Parts: sequence; structure tokens; C-alpha cells
Amino acid sequence: MIQLIRAELFKIFRRPRTYISFAFIAAIAFIIQMAMVADGKSFIDFALQGVSDQFTLQGNILNGYLITLIILQSLLIHVPLVVSLVAGDALAGEASIGTLRLLLTKPVSRAKLVLSKFFASLIYTFLLLIWLAIVGLLLSVLLFGTGDLLHLKSDAFVMMLKDDVLWRYGAAFAFAALAMTSVCALGLLLSVFADNSIGPVIGTMLVIIVLTVIANMGIPLFDAVKPYFFTTHMIGWKGFFDDPVPYAAITKSAIVLMAYTVGMVGAAIYFFSKKDIKS
Repeated sequence: MIQLIRAELFKIFRRPRTYISFAFIAAIAFIIQMAMVADGKSFIDFALQGVSDQFTLQGNILNGYLITLIILQSLLIHVPLVVSLVAGDALAGEASIGTLRLLLTKPVSRAKLVLSKFFASLIYTFLLLIWLAIVGLLLSVLLFGTGDLLHLKSDAFVMMLKDDVLWRYGAAFAFAALAMTSVCALGLLLSVFADNSIGPVIGTMLVIIVLTVIANMGIPLFDAVKPYFFTTHMIGWKGFFDDPVPYAAITKSAIVLMAYTVGMVGAAIYFFSKKDIKS
């Protein structure tokens, strides 16, 4: 299995388009950071105009922790789309270039082949999140320093002390990795049914976009089914920046995401084992 995963990682990282995702994340993070360097004070004054009249805020409010939270809120809704570029190409890419039959002539079960591609996609995704932590959190802290984190919400704000922030980012990135795991599983499942990578990649993006739009429409019928969408639970990482942290809700979201992941990977193995590659 380890050799299979290494082979899949080699295939992933030899493709130039693989690095588009890393460049995209770095570019967005850099743009936000430079905007805050140039005009961050005005942004903070505007964001706090309803708060400063009632509370006196002191210290380094425009710090690296706040910038990182802004970057995460901007990027983590888009990371699933770039993850699909690899996950959706896992099996369909082999079929499109005619190497799928060759792979299956080797003494490796179809289940192991599917799992190796899934784990390779996961490693790629985890590296992507580590890269986001480097260009988002580490670089922001180097540029803006540290301080208490002011989390502005639509109806309230949460102030977290400097020493109580770093673990929240660690937990948030860990939860984001779990959420992206379900995206990898979806891309892999759709990849089973296609003979080129365009369909699964676009299909994964459309599923995420459509479910997100439906969940945000506020229609009672959709509100009833919203808790069953895996996309609803992908934003569970935001709970780590509430006080108190809603551990019960986060745990529920984690369980739902794991259930979706296991179900979709299991379905991918089942349908791929039945796939006719001779015709």
C-alpha cells in the first residue's frame, strides 16, 4: 500500500496544475496581508464603529491572529474547489489517458487501488492546509505580531486573550482537514463513473456550491434538510472561535463528516469493483 501511495503522489506532483492550488492560496493570503498593511487601520475603524462607542479596546487589535481569521474565512470556502482538482482526477484521469487497464493488470486489488488514490489525495490536501498555515498564520504573525483576537460576528463580538488563541487555530486546521477529507471522498466517488477528469472535478464543485446555496436560502423546506448536508458541517471549524466553544455541535459535525467520508469511499470501492473496463 505504501508503494502505491508513493506512486500516486509522484503522479500528483508531477502535474503542473497541482501547484495552481498552492499558488492560489499564497496569492489570496498575500493580497489580504498587503491590503491590511496599506489600509488595515481604516478597516478596523470601520469594523469597530458600532463597538468602540460602548467599549474601550486597547492593544494591538490589528494583529496576525485577526488577519489569519480573515484569510481563513475568505479561503476555506474555496479550498474544497481546488481540492477537487486532484480528487476528481484520481481514477478518471487514468481512464482518460488509457492507463487504467494497465494498472488493473498488476497484482493489486481494486479496493487497494482506490484506497491508495484516496490516501494520496488526502496527503496532498493536508499539505495544502499546512501551506495555508504557513502563508496565512505564520506570515501574518511575522508581519503584524500577536495580540488578543477580536472575532467580529454579525450579532456580537468575541474577545479571546492572546494566550488562548493558538490552540484554536490548531483545532480549526485539524477540523478543516476532516472537512476536506469528505471532499476528497466525493471527488473520488464521482471519478469512478467518468472517463475524463473534467466531469468529476466540475461535479464535485457543483455539488458543494449547490448544497451551500440551498442551505443559505433560508426557505423552511431547505432548513429542514440542511442539517443532513455534509457542506453544512464543513464550517464547524468556526466554532473554535466562539466562547464558550460549542464542543457538542463540533463533535456532531465531525461525526457527520466522518460518516459521509466512510460512506462515499465505501461506495467508490464498491462501484469501481463492478466497473467494466474492457468495453
